[in-house]
Amino acid sequence: MSIPSVSFEFFPPKSLEGSFRLWDCVSTLSPLDPSFVSVTYGAGGTTRKLTHEAVTTIHKTSGLNVAAHLTCVDATKAETMEIARGYADAGVRDVVALRGDAPKGTAGFAPHPQGFESSVALIEALADTGDFNIRVGAYPEKHPDAVDQAADIAFLKRKVDAGATSAITQFFFEADTFFRFRDACVKAGINAPIIPGILPIENWNGTQRFAHQCGTQIPQVVHDAFQNATRDGTTELLATAVATELCDELLQGGVDHLHFYTLNRPELTRDICHALGVTPKVRLQNVA
Repeated sequence: MSIPSVSFEFFPPKSLEGSFRLWDCVSTLSPLDPSFVSVTYGAGGTTRKLTHEAVTTIHKTSGLNVAAHLTCVDATKAETMEIARGYADAGVRDVVALRGDAPKGTAGFAPHPQGFESSVALIEALADTGDFNIRVGAYPEKHPDAVDQAADIAFLKRKVDAGATSAITQFFFEADTFFRFRDACVKAGINAPIIPGILPIENWNGTQRFAHQCGTQIPQVVHDAFQNATRDGTTELLATAVATELCDELLQGGVDHLHFYTLNRPELTRDICHALGVTPKVRLQNVA
């Protein structure tokens, strides 16, 4: 089995404690030499300023290739592109372009009257600048707002045709879910790389809520295993084993890059990477 390249997703901090947690996450995982790291927006664009600060600081202080999340929610086109220009001026050339989640308490996504109506329009505007490598989201089990998966895949093709260079999937629990989706994308003429998103299960109750919100199916065997592990106090061991097995199956199926949703808790992601052969890179110093 070949050793994969990896990337990691972080949350922007909302407090001093959160800042310490983020920097601990960066320092713990950066030795694994990720291809890139990404920093999310909160629902409804609520962490826009915090995301910008986290992205630019990580870029300046760590030397990592940082991808900034950018959404269409609650901002005009001019405001969104001003943020993009700020990233470009700071040397940040990777963007994860998303429609974004609707603000809490609202019925669903509604574009700003002077904003981008969809992620496709945002991607087109970013591509026109020539400044960015644009990544997008993908949904191996259908976006909750999509009519069906065929429509979801057709929309992903529109995003790639608009200028996206790769797609990162929502998390899933079975390798065959990803392989079926990847095959359907190829059949639809999507030639951009599809990167599987992996969610190490730090908190079983929280993971179940995430899965329900984004339409991810939890296999009964996984549900039963975590119910038993919670009772026995062995959830961390089980989480490492489940994620490592999933990643191994993906690598056996030809995947060469894995994207981890860290939730700013790096230890489990680090342990899974180590199990896959992704270990800290040692820089040799010239001692002559």
